[in-house]
Amino acid sequence: MSAHGQSGSKQRVLVISANPSVSKTTGWPIGFWWAELTHPFWAFTEAGYEVEIRSPDGGPLQADGYSDPEDASGYSAHDILSLGFKKSPSHAALLQHTQSIDDVDVNAYVAVFVTGGQSPMYTFRGNTKLQALIAKFYEAGKLTALVCHGTCLLLETKLSSGELLVKGKTWTGFANSEEQFADNFVGQRIQPFWIEDEARLIEGTHFEVAPMFARFAIRDGHLVTGQQQNSGRVAAELVIEALSHGVKDEVVRRQ
Repeated sequence: MSAHGQSGSKQRVLVISANPSVSKTTGWPIGFWWAELTHPFWAFTEAGYEVEIRSPDGGPLQADGYSDPEDASGYSAHDILSLGFKKSPSHAALLQHTQSIDDVDVNAYVAVFVTGGQSPMYTFRGNTKLQALIAKFYEAGKLTALVCHGTCLLLETKLSSGELLVKGKTWTGFANSEEQFADNFVGQRIQPFWIEDEARLIEGTHFEVAPMFARFAIRDGHLVTGQQQNSGRVAAELVIEALSHGVKDEVVRRQ
């Protein structure tokens, strides 16, 4: 499948990943999650799209340690796709000097894809600049995708009407069962809040989760969400299918 415009140039997908930060809960350095960037990147690239990686503030990106396939914990040792991306000089360079989102022209992209990791739980909450951009993509009729902890943006993102973007929408994000597993794995509380808890307090929205760490993504119209790090590829596939066949006002689930 190809993804070319009338001029013959490739259509572009904007990937937004969080800037590095420090967790106030654990004291760890935190950032994006490797698989949530590399697996969608490969899916879009395979399908013929050009992928541009940006971050809210620009600059070099830093991955969460547990997402690194070379981390001593072995937590992501199976992720050979991220290992290949990390070891490729041309790909690794894409993360060293990211542009900020300040001058993003929504019309230059066919979709936006927001990755997760631990940093979003601090740097995306209250980030009105990023929330406004996501709302702008959505209201422009662009495919708007978010995965894992990146979906915390949807707890606050409002449309120009003043209503939450997720009002009347079916969506997913990191599950309570997965948060509890992660806490048990490291022996302490990791996140300042749990997305599922907060999503279920929002009236008029429909938050769903699949079994712990199962691949799961939902497309509800132009909104696409993926549950966790194993769901980046299937979320990207839902975007690609919608770009190829058109967006219908329906809820599509993919596992």
